[in-house]
Amino acid sequence: MVVRITSWNVNGIRNPFSYQPWRERRTFTSMFDILEADIVVMQETKIQRKDLQDDMVLVPGWDVYFSLPKHKKGYSGVAIYTRNSVCAPIRAEEGITGILTGPNSTTSFRDLPQDQQIGGYPKLGQLSSVVDEVTLDSEGRCVILEFPAFVLIGTYSPATRDETRDDFKQCYLDALDVRIRNLVAMGKRVVLTGDLNIIRAGIDTANIGERLRKESLTMQDFFSSPGRRLFNQLVYEGEVYGARDDGREEPVLWDLGRLFNPSREGMFTCWETKKNARPGNFGSRIDYILCSDNMKDWFIDSNIQEGLHGSDHCPVFGTLSDKVQVSGKEVHLRDIINPAGMFKNGERSREWTTKDLLPLSAKLIPEFDRRRNIKDMFFKKPSTNTPKAASPLASEPASSSQTPLPEEQDLATLSQSQPRSESSAPSPSKSAPTGLKRTPSKPLSNRPQKKTKNTLGKEPSLSKGQSSLMGFFKPKSTGNLSKSPNEETGQKSDSLDGACDFENGNAQVKEDINGKQKPAPAAAEQSEKVFDPIESKESWSKILGKRVVPKCEHGEDCISLLTKKPGINCGRSFYMCSRPLGPSGDKEKNTQWRCRTFIWSSDWNQSQSQAG
Repeated sequence: MVVRITSWNVNGIRNPFSYQPWRERRTFTSMFDILEADIVVMQETKIQRKDLQDDMVLVPGWDVYFSLPKHKKGYSGVAIYTRNSVCAPIRAEEGITGILTGPNSTTSFRDLPQDQQIGGYPKLGQLSSVVDEVTLDSEGRCVILEFPAFVLIGTYSPATRDETRDDFKQCYLDALDVRIRNLVAMGKRVVLTGDLNIIRAGIDTANIGERLRKESLTMQDFFSSPGRRLFNQLVYEGEVYGARDDGREEPVLWDLGRLFNPSREGMFTCWETKKNARPGNFGSRIDYILCSDNMKDWFIDSNIQEGLHGSDHCPVFGTLSDKVQVSGKEVHLRDIINPAGMFKNGERSREWTTKDLLPLSAKLIPEFDRRRNIKDMFFKKPSTNTPKAASPLASEPASSSQTPLPEEQDLATLSQSQPRSESSAPSPSKSAPTGLKRTPSKPLSNRPQKKTKNTLGKEPSLSKGQSSLMGFFKPKSTGNLSKSPNEETGQKSDSLDGACDFENGNAQVKEDINGKQKPAPAAAEQSEKVFDPIESKESWSKILGKRVVPKCEHGEDCISLLTKKPGINCGRSFYMCSRPLGPSGDKEKNTQWRCRTFIWSSDWNQSQSQAG
């Protein structure tokens, strides 16, 4: 019974918690079955606290720990799911520095009693002061779980997009490096997994030689950048140019992907979706499973799941043996990845219960804590002490002597906080109907109805709402118009008492022989005509016809894209081959991949008009 740890950047999946890579809808539990994992680390969940739903938190048989962005919406985010039947952590923290606090606590993780700490927190002078620790841990980039056997760090490292984020990325990587080295120095085993946004070696990205030549860079220049240099000093067999930095004299982690696949080319985990680069495997390896040297032999396999689509990344995984060596003695892995006494000799001694939940568990969030089954809310029999409602439209309040059940208190509080429209409505002069006949909408309070621009100066008959579907498509009927002095000058008038037909923002008004105003004949005819928006759309389609697009070298229709790169051509549309980008990463000739066809839309329209 091996244990698998899987890491997946789910960016690109609109809702990974209702994952559907095929036609049929897949539930979140089914996604775990597809991954065949026992610990799932997700990055770029891009959700906030308010976005959490039942299918994200109340996953049967699983516990979950979130790190969510504190300020930015739809940004970053890390989640770690653990299968209760296999493993259960004994401590959990959010953030890499230990500066954050747990739920319902004002004490930072690093200031907790020592027996409640995971440890390894950066010491004074170990971190740069360019970016403060609170800011580093405010973007939802790290969740740390401790099992008796090892510490698991799930992280999403900042990407390099522009120079404004260089300091933040370097400070975050420094903090990550320091925390890992401190944990290893304490004698703890460490597993680091996630999207690190770093290319470790030339074999880990496609066609690097040609790409560097275009940018006039050497391999040494490329891999001497601060982030790549730090990472290669952290891992064994990393190529470091020049002398190592102080405090990083020795590597501490093994890159399991390369440990089990030392010379495999094209082992990429991320592809650019805008270029459709995945079919041609023009990508990079930036997602990793790494472990400390003292548990390298525990892993029996590590690889990628490149066939699993849905995101611009693919999952990576590491598989742990069911029996491992600890201090020269063979023990069952499940005995040491669960709280003491839960497993013995690989067999379960006691069941997992809610008492094993840690404070950081999402299942303890008030919205999900001790949730009732939704079926009980619909099928529970009414209490005999509850008085029978007088009518289906109104009910009497429950007796004040009744005490709600503990699991019903949240629902009761919610219902009391919302005003009941029945209690505030005036008593009807006649008894309420017992059927389901719909009645005209009326104000539900004694307060006077708020006057709006549409109701001011109108008779009651004109202030009624839409009475039928036909009325939605008909123009508003014209009312009596009193000509204002502003009409002669073309200025807007505020003295219109009724609705009138407008065209280009000006009211069409015509005087008869007696000098009285009346609607123009066109407006009168339009008042009887029903406009069908679908019919109008089809009429435009007949006039314009189907848009003709150019063909590429393959004889296939081109696709139209928009230039977003800053410059003189920003905002211009163009046509290009619709096929995926090839392994070379460039447009090719006489191949199955994207050809060199490129036509500005303005040039194509001009040639079309000339040809016509």
